[in-house]
Amino acid sequence: MDNVSQDLLTLEPQLRVGAFLGGLLIILILERLYPIRALSQSVLTRWSGNFGISVLSTLAARLLAPIAPVAAATVAEENSWGLFNLFELQAWITVAVSILVLDLVIYVQHRAFHMVPVLWRVHRMHHADLDLDVTTGLRFHPIEILLSLIIKVGVVVAIGAPAVSVLAFEIILNGTAMFNHGNLRIPPGVDRWLRWVVVTPLMHRVHHSIVRTETDSNFGFNLPWWDRLLGTYRAAPAAGYDAMTIGLPEFREAGESRLDRLIVQPFIDERP
Repeated sequence: MDNVSQDLLTLEPQLRVGAFLGGLLIILILERLYPIRALSQSVLTRWSGNFGISVLSTLAARLLAPIAPVAAATVAEENSWGLFNLFELQAWITVAVSILVLDLVIYVQHRAFHMVPVLWRVHRMHHADLDLDVTTGLRFHPIEILLSLIIKVGVVVAIGAPAVSVLAFEIILNGTAMFNHGNLRIPPGVDRWLRWVVVTPLMHRVHHSIVRTETDSNFGFNLPWWDRLLGTYRAAPAAGYDAMTIGLPEFREAGESRLDRLIVQPFIDERP
């Protein structure tokens, strides 16, 4: 293991926590200044549930799957595992391609969580939020986080992704997930151009529509290109951004955002 990989492995928690807290604070402030629309639910109930499930998911990942993607990358590098460790390529190429591959994998994974019924039961908790703000970007069930972690570790080892690219991807993905779930209004002209390079809050808002054909679109978290290339891009909700309904038809009670309800939701039947 080279010194750079070792340093990244040592500093990973500080770098990720610092980037997370900084991004969260900035988006929270911007949401207050430039909201897309007023929130309809109790902030206390939603935030306690969303932040609570995020903490549980983080703890579950650390306790049950301690081999994080960055650690997996350093092990793969040390043992010359994976595609990129078989060739002598310039560092910037392996870093850039690794980030692109990991982003495509997350897109495919996201589609799978919508299309496979048992995976949808786990993922639907994220979509059951009746409002959309930065905390929705943290609202993922521990089972989904663990499954995603296993997939990422497998891909990292298979392609031999450099540790720096994995850490960069993890930080970028976390930041863009908070950004594109934010209740943050961007001028339409700016949004129209920005969504060619990153998933914007308006673009991702379509994905949280109560209309299932709209829910099953705009799967990207970071890069918007996969949706455009693979036919899942939708420019806007049919009802318009101001009139669209967020959430799922079967979970419309505010109490469903309590932490205890979020934990058990994958194991209960859908309500009519």
